[in-house]
Amino acid sequence: MIQNDPDALVEYGFRRVIITVIAVLCSLLEIVDTTIVNVALNNMRGSLGATLTDVAWVITAYAIANVIIIPMTSWLSQQFGRRNYFTASIIIFTVASFMCGNATNIWELVIFRFIQGLGGGALLVTAQTMLTESYPIAKRGMAQAIYGMGVIMGPTLGPPLGGYITDNYSWPYIFYINVPLGIIATVLTILYVKSPKYGEKLKASQVDWLGIFYLSAFIGSLQYVLEHGQQDDWFNNNTIITLSLISLFGFILFLIRETTYKYPIVNLKVFRDTNLRVGTIMAFILGFGLYASTFLIPIYTQSVLRWSATDAGLLLIPSSLMTGFMMPIVGKLIQRGVSQKYMITAGFLAFFAFTFWMSRILTPDTGEEFMYWPLVLRGVGLGLLFVPITSLSLSTLKGKEIGDGAAFTGMMRQLGGSFGIAIITTFIARFSQQHRVDLVSKLDKTKFVVQNQITMLQKGFMAKGYTFNQAMDKANQVLEIKVMRQASVLSFMDIFMYLGIVFLLCIPIVLILKTGKSKMDSSEMMH
Repeated sequence: MIQNDPDALVEYGFRRVIITVIAVLCSLLEIVDTTIVNVALNNMRGSLGATLTDVAWVITAYAIANVIIIPMTSWLSQQFGRRNYFTASIIIFTVASFMCGNATNIWELVIFRFIQGLGGGALLVTAQTMLTESYPIAKRGMAQAIYGMGVIMGPTLGPPLGGYITDNYSWPYIFYINVPLGIIATVLTILYVKSPKYGEKLKASQVDWLGIFYLSAFIGSLQYVLEHGQQDDWFNNNTIITLSLISLFGFILFLIRETTYKYPIVNLKVFRDTNLRVGTIMAFILGFGLYASTFLIPIYTQSVLRWSATDAGLLLIPSSLMTGFMMPIVGKLIQRGVSQKYMITAGFLAFFAFTFWMSRILTPDTGEEFMYWPLVLRGVGLGLLFVPITSLSLSTLKGKEIGDGAAFTGMMRQLGGSFGIAIITTFIARFSQQHRVDLVSKLDKTKFVVQNQITMLQKGFMAKGYTFNQAMDKANQVLEIKVMRQASVLSFMDIFMYLGIVFLLCIPIVLILKTGKSKMDSSEMMH
């Protein structure tokens, strides 16, 4: 049982401010840590003596732990009490962060990153409920907007912050910065956060251990396949094939178990609700676009434009600021009764316009000024999508089902990001190769323009002291680099265009959604 009074957890004045700070801080800690390590992998590899394949596990382990724990947060909160569970999660995250910074080899770091992910995954979803319940029903759209600022801005803030810390200090400090913030969050949670009343806890014999095992096998294997598929050549690799089968059978067994067991670890019955079914799809697409674009833009600026990691990360700041600016506006629009359907549709259109614009302006030497306004438009689109998708997905659920549904939207957003990065990594490699073949086939060395360019390059190398044959080889190498660079640009143009089409095709899905007759009572959300 959950306490029935929707105002029982509402806070006012200073206490509400403190709870808002706790929720946003913890959300940012969790989300920033998903991307902050990306720019520090080379430094980790050098200092820990790891291979590129080994160091990739620093990202994979955290992501696997996240997506496993998120759907279980509702059940775990009921078993241990939300404040207790939230406090324990912050402590686990903070201690694991400190141990990550102290790791002496790559596998120590991977283990502590996994533990960090178990603590962090709980922070993300539980903070949303805690924040929402602290606001009166009339202001809960604004609460969702405040929470959304952390979730949307976090992935963007990670790379520049990680680049700055790595360049000016050393990679362990990207973990150490979590420690003082985690301690502050722990103390404030103990002093200010309330916990709803719950019914009788399950006995150890009633716990859905098999459900936990099947969920871990399904999600963990799927996450590994997505993270490592491209570098391991997908289904030409036995490990990928094996884990894909484990994920498939884990999913089937998980569905059977959760629909037949009396005390399921995850309540799948909430998917009877049309809005939640469609909403989880849109949350998946939102995560796909958010993480894919956050990954795609730094890759383009670093690999094609030769920018530093810090500069590449800083390029995304205007987009994040615009999202932050949009969030309270969207919250107020929801409070005034503006249809979420209209805002979601506008968000999808804005994101499509951003990707279409980017696909038109990319060149081997595109300047920062050309990408500024498209990225601002990206911020507008993401700001219009997050709060309406979340609130509309849960608007026709009641009681405890709201919390279960929110956990699914959180998990699908994370999985959408994993799918987005996996698909884009694959497409970059394959589209680049395809465009290279097309460009080489059109590069006729009998044409005067091509011959003249090769001759000029050869003379330049000969002037530097190379022999005739060496200069010719160097000239051909330069030509190959130019071809590959142009092929990369064409592949990025294709990917931006296809990404936009995905968002455009989602607009009809919005029409399936029902608009709730009354405002969603988010006080009943329970994670």
